[in-house]
Formats: sequence, C-alpha cells, structure tokens
Amino acid sequence: MLADVTPDMRAFREEIFGPVASVTTVADDDEAVRLANLTEYGLSASIISGSSARAMALGNRLNVGLLHINDQTIHDDPHVPFGGRGASGNGTRIGGPANWDEFTQWQWVTTKETPPMYPF
Repeated sequence: MLADVTPDMRAFREEIFGPVASVTTVADDDEAVRLANLTEYGLSASIISGSSARAMALGNRLNVGLLHINDQTIHDDPHVPFGGRGASGNGTRIGGPANWDEFTQWQWVTTKETPPMYPF
C-alpha cells in the first residue's frame, strides 16, 4: 500500500503490475475524475461506493475500457468484450460476441434450392 501518492510520483503515472495499491486523497468527485483521467492508461477501474448511482455517474466520466462498480478489477474475463483506452489493453473490443463485428464483415445471403425459370 502506497499512501499519499501524488500525480508527480511514478507510482501515480505508471502501471504497476503486482500487489500494489496507490492511494491518492481527493477533495471531491470532480477532482477524483480529473486525477483518474490524467494517466495515459485506461484499461480497468473500480469504484467502491455506498451509492451505485453515484458510482455509475463517476464511472461514466472515466476514460477506461472496463468499469467495475463495488467490485474488484479481477473480473476482466477474456469471454467479455474488452479493450483499454489510451496506452492500455489492446485498444479495441476483443472477446465474446464483439468478435463477430471486430473480425468479420456481415453479408446478407438468400438461397433457393433451384433457380427460377427466366423470363418469369
């Protein structure tokens, strides 16, 4: 646990892969959103709140690809559409039904067992 982390510290600016939590104290929701969006990364975010409506309102303002309300960020399973924002993730939607649109082009096809006689 890293306490009193400020935006000028490496622990604030860089992704840390490991059992590390950086804690930054903010005055209000607006400052929390502003600081959270300062980073070039935006893979996943978690908001813990007594009000899910407040958490959703905050989450809608974050530049992240995956948002977890009142849960950890560990449920970023590969079967769901995911993709980070900025320098995080793969920058696109990958996984689950989103693959259909990402990796294919839709085509409408009609068939008949036998061709019609022309002219009608």
